[in-house]
Amino acid sequence: MNTRPLIALAVIVSALSGCASLDPPRQGDSPEYLPVTPPSAAASEFNTGAIFQQAQAKTLFEDYKARRVGDILTVQLTESTNAQKSAETSTAKDSGYSMDLGSVNIAGRPVTSGGASLFTANSTAGRTFDGTGDSKQSNQLTGSITVTVAQVLPNGNLVVQGEKWLGINQGQEYVRLRGIVRPVDISASNTVQSTQVANAQIYYGGTGALADSNGPGWLTRIANSPLFPF
Repeated sequence: MNTRPLIALAVIVSALSGCASLDPPRQGDSPEYLPVTPPSAAASEFNTGAIFQQAQAKTLFEDYKARRVGDILTVQLTESTNAQKSAETSTAKDSGYSMDLGSVNIAGRPVTSGGASLFTANSTAGRTFDGTGDSKQSNQLTGSITVTVAQVLPNGNLVVQGEKWLGINQGQEYVRLRGIVRPVDISASNTVQSTQVANAQIYYGGTGALADSNGPGWLTRIANSPLFPF
């Protein structure tokens, strides 16, 4: 009895079962949104072994708001935009032309065609144009995301970045944020509003079967391309 097909089938089944038990890989990870770790602790020659460590020290009156590289900060997403634009254009133009040179005789006989003089002309022209346009767009994003301080600028402002992934049933959803925060805008609870983040880059998207079903196929994208000639 040839057992090779059975062995191959068992290997395939075990591989598929192993893949099914693993979470699907995250797609589109970008280093610009990965968490930033704080600098390494003091070198051993400066570490005296005492309980008090300067690198992690906080004074009695110091709060715990983000201020150093690697500190975390919660950003409250309160984005809402509403844009509307409309345009309407209407033009009209009418023109007329008339010419009558009277009766013209050649060899004593009037030059006519069908009883009308050939030297009489009349023309009229009219042109109209009506154009309208209307565009509306509205977006809203609420929630929260906790990011890390990636850089402390010379003026004290904080460059923050981070992402949050949620695995929901047949796919994954993510929120990414990067921007600059003023320390004065950080509340006592170590939170800041997204509307107070300068140069904010906020992305919300998803991967998986649901995200794929909500987008057009490759042939439809080609047909909707500006390069499509029809």
